[in-house]
Amino acid sequence: MISVTKLNGKSFSINSIFIETVEAFPDTTITLTNGRKYVVKESEAEVNNMIKEFYQSVGLLGGRVLEERDHEEQ
Repeated sequence: MISVTKLNGKSFSINSIFIETVEAFPDTTITLTNGRKYVVKESEAEVNNMIKEFYQSVGLLGGRVLEERDHEEQ
């Protein structure tokens, strides 16, 4: 789970396993696999970092995979 903030300031958690896309429109919009969308205060980069950290914390991604992915994004 990652914690994000709605535009009205309320915090909530999303199960990051169900996140399909994270986009900036310019507001950051998170779309889940069921089609539900959430607009959050955090930037696209912040949300992506939280997702990576979550995946690493539960052992879905190793440090080496994250380093290679970060290198490819640059």
